[in-house]
Amino acid sequence: MAKALTLAEIESQFAGEWVLVDNPQTNANLDILSGQVLYHSKDRDEVYRQAVALRPARFAVLYTGTMPQDTAIVL
Repeated sequence: MAKALTLAEIESQFAGEWVLVDNPQTNANLDILSGQVLYHSKDRDEVYRQAVALRPARFAVLYTGTMPQDTAIVL
């Protein structure tokens, strides 16, 4: 089983990539604190395909890069 990494470790090791995190540990605001990296890629769609293929019970997808200034995020 992969070692759990802190958010800072994930951001430094996978800078500018989309990251699939298994069993994320969160705080009261649901900010991700740590978790196990299942997959990472610069291609967001590939990370989502892996999430469907792996079917983790509880997961999060992070982007560790900087969003362009005029980007709108829809939740």
